[in-house]
Amino acid sequence: MQDLRVVLIGGTSHTGKSTVARAVAERLGFDCRSTDKLARHPGRPWRTAEWVPPPHVAEHYAGLDVDELIRSVLDHYARLWPRIEELVTDRATGHGPGLVLEGSALWPARVARLTVPYARAVWLTAHGTVLRGRMRASARYDELADQERYLVDKFLARTEHYQELMAQTVDRYGLVRIDTGGRSAAEVAERVLAAVDARAA
Repeated sequence: MQDLRVVLIGGTSHTGKSTVARAVAERLGFDCRSTDKLARHPGRPWRTAEWVPPPHVAEHYAGLDVDELIRSVLDHYARLWPRIEELVTDRATGHGPGLVLEGSALWPARVARLTVPYARAVWLTAHGTVLRGRMRASARYDELADQERYLVDKFLARTEHYQELMAQTVDRYGLVRIDTGGRSAAEVAERVLAAVDARAA
């Protein structure tokens, strides 16, 4: 992998992208970043230790149906893409440490059109039951009021639909996707490393 400079790890929410990306970056001695840090679309509509959703986030999920939510997030990713492309190009062709970049904003059709050298990409997927379990655990679903559960369920529906569209696009372009179900983050990281090594070869 001596010529590898950038590893892109795409996938929908709660597939383990962040944890796997950190493991891959550690193995390669690369920096690790998330597309979420470049610009934030309305995030998860529930409180966590790191995130308190502002009122407009609840309004976003309550006011739009699933198809409208998908259009909204895809439009956001389209606007964000020039910044992603600039970052990837800079790291792929520059000096210093390489980069592992993870995020849902790595839409497969755009990544497939990248012409920069020394960059490889994979997408992570997970079964709907896995996504649901992880999401509800993160949100402490059983402790929520009905309206809060409704927002979590709406986010989950968007997540599942996004993954379906993403997986279809990955397959259409002959790209690599890895199912994370039943595997530890370390095991998935090993599969990512093997995939990018094979693509480089």
